[in-house]
Amino acid sequence: DATRTHARTMSASALAFTASLADVRVASTSTSKPSSSHTRASKSKSMPSVRCGNAYENGLFAPIVRVARDVIGVKRFNQIRGKAIALHSQVIGEFCDEFGIDSKGKQSLIRTAKANGGKLGFLA
Repeated sequence: DATRTHARTMSASALAFTASLADVRVASTSTSKPSSSHTRASKSKSMPSVRCGNAYENGLFAPIVRVARDVIGVKRFNQIRGKAIALHSQVIGEFCDEFGIDSKGKQSLIRTAKANGGKLGFLA
């Protein structure tokens, strides 16, 4: 029971940290809205391009992730990473259940965790 309480405390701390990173990210990337005088063509030019994959391939943990992937092999690495992501999603789900956060809030937290994991290099 003490281990479970410790895990909940760690989960709450991790989620609070993740949320604070998301707040910083939103504040630093906010842009002004285009004025209504812009034509449709000019709006399409200012639209960001769609990019697949991780936009942050050089995060803090990216070198460690790449070495681990090379050492244990891509297939086994992806299995381990999948289990870690599933476990983290489960912890987020338990946190949401514990504090009465609805499914949309849970989805938002999972998306934020994925984005922050990418920025930190865990998805390299």
